[in-house]
Amino acid sequence: MLYKILKIYVRFAIRFFCHSINVNKPEILKTPGPLLIASNHPNSFLDAIIYDILFDVPIWSLARGDVFKRFPKAVPFLTSVKIFPVYRTREGAEHLTENYQTFDACMKVFEQKEAVTIFSEARCVNEWHLRPLKKGTARIAFMAWEKGLPVKVIPAGINYSSFRRYGKKVDVNFGSPILSNRFNLNDTDGSKHQSFNKELTNQLSELVYEIEKGDNETFDRKFSIKSNYVRKILLFIPSVLAAILHAPLYFMARIFTKKLVNNNDHYDSVMLAFLLFIYPLYLAFITILSWACTKNAASLLLLIFMPLTVLAYVKSQIRKDEIFRKRTFNKT
Repeated sequence: MLYKILKIYVRFAIRFFCHSINVNKPEILKTPGPLLIASNHPNSFLDAIIYDILFDVPIWSLARGDVFKRFPKAVPFLTSVKIFPVYRTREGAEHLTENYQTFDACMKVFEQKEAVTIFSEARCVNEWHLRPLKKGTARIAFMAWEKGLPVKVIPAGINYSSFRRYGKKVDVNFGSPILSNRFNLNDTDGSKHQSFNKELTNQLSELVYEIEKGDNETFDRKFSIKSNYVRKILLFIPSVLAAILHAPLYFMARIFTKKLVNNNDHYDSVMLAFLLFIYPLYLAFITILSWACTKNAASLLLLIFMPLTVLAYVKSQIRKDEIFRKRTFNKT
């Protein structure tokens, strides 16, 4: 129930945080399960949120297992919003065997004709670059196929115009579904995994934007960034009002986020999640405060007016990182 409620809310609210979310093949979103969505991983749990709200089919996501170990009290919540733990060597080799429980859980999801999102690079880095793929995606796919489950692997590239700024453009590119008939299931595991990763890499390399440091021309072309002066002029005043009315909330969110994640690759996702869930409270507080000061029922119009100014700010222009000109996000 919690998952369904959050999905409805975030589907509505995300438009107040992202300039646009563009999908190259919207028909993919209607693909019936079972699905394994194999994606790059540039922006922490925001990547999973975007896929979740786009697809109709319920989606389980694979997340870092150390979160489940460090915050055991959060496990019921994580499970209720359809998140499975997956452990890497860096989280402790003693936990790797627990991945088999997650793989078995994924098989049950496939049996119910639902979907699983896996981030095939196995690490989040804010960048416009595809990194080498790990074996986890291939293992899950072949485990399902060998059980006779008709899983379709959907290659997915998610690209953001910004990892730091409010009002980003998001481009989600899907490739062609990868089916079991492309592989010899009787081959050795090593051979099968290598063939699978080659196919997936070839597709993702066409879906994930590759942009070098300082290459603003490619950046603007990939994200179709063009100046629209008429829109900027029309939305200028409501955008300024949005900045003024929401400044306390925004700076509070920045302070909280920087303290929590120390400005790392999870900054953008934590910032957006904080704003998503705190904004309704902030909106109610400002409305009540205005009514208390003025005793005027017109204060209730703030419940509509303030979100509209936010929408104007988000739609006024596509935000991109100034930091893009100063350093690269590519990391080893």
